[in-house]
Amino acid sequence: MLRGWATQQRSRFLAEATVTQRLRLTRRLAEFSGLYPWQWTPAEGEAFIAHLRGGDRPLALSTARAYEVDLRMFCEYLLDARYGWASLCVDRFGMAPQQVFHQDNSVIHVEDYEGDPSRRPLTYDELQALFDAADGRAEQIRARGVKGALSALRDAAMLKLTYAFGLRRREVAMLDLVDVRSNPKAPQFGRCGMVMVRYGKASRGGPPRRRTVLLVPEMDWMVPVVKHWLHEVRPALGPGKHPALWVTERRGRVSTRLVNEAFVAAKKAAGLDPALDPHCLRHSYVTHLVEFDYPVKFVQDQVGHKFASTTAIYTGVSNEYRNQLLQRALQDRLGRMWEA
Repeated sequence: MLRGWATQQRSRFLAEATVTQRLRLTRRLAEFSGLYPWQWTPAEGEAFIAHLRGGDRPLALSTARAYEVDLRMFCEYLLDARYGWASLCVDRFGMAPQQVFHQDNSVIHVEDYEGDPSRRPLTYDELQALFDAADGRAEQIRARGVKGALSALRDAAMLKLTYAFGLRRREVAMLDLVDVRSNPKAPQFGRCGMVMVRYGKASRGGPPRRRTVLLVPEMDWMVPVVKHWLHEVRPALGPGKHPALWVTERRGRVSTRLVNEAFVAAKKAAGLDPALDPHCLRHSYVTHLVEFDYPVKFVQDQVGHKFASTTAIYTGVSNEYRNQLLQRALQDRLGRMWEA
């Protein structure tokens, strides 16, 4: 059954990691219940989810829904007459598989966003503190005369570029030198005019989505950062002909884990909320573009969101910005009366 389901998913070009995770989850339910899939009832599924909700690390709402959807799809595969598993189970075991999760015992989707509330945009002061801390780590390492100053400089530049172009962790890790390009419409930015993202988040069963992210004037401070990295720091790491934009001291491409570690180190040094993760930089980028008065469609294209509603989820404008909008609206409506 599992081999057949895995083959069905691979024929849809789903990522191998997705297939593996679903098979592992199905085995977990079998081990928890002590039963074979044709013996499962909704009670087994409900007990499994209830068990995962307990303990020191209870299951998040969004994760519980994902588990229920995956197990529901496995049961749908078994019940599909085109594969013959139901009739085979009746012939051999005298019972047929049944759907474990249905409308009445599944998590209801009532909100557009159910993610971790700690994934919030950073304030401008928090961003400055983060980047200052990242720069300071390089200076501290250099002062101690130990190895790692070049890597710290790389991490600082990498975090700044992640924010300045609103990238995901994998997107920034997979950048090559050729992906950082000039924008003919903005020659003042030099080679830092735009970034070609070739490993964007893929739709289910599809290839990575590509997009071009333009550098906006408010982020022009990124130009000297990129120049310093390309002309001074990166060559000192001796990458040779390696195509990656971000390389390690061992002359390899950085990993998404390294991006995480760079953020965590800077976050701790800056004394920021421990719950924050690198995705906060992307949330910050979206929010700040909105506060800079860029159209929502432009922001949506910059970050590669398929739907504007997704971009809205990322947005958390400040009270100051909302007050400015209020003042502008009052001034437009009341004119001189408001100014007086």
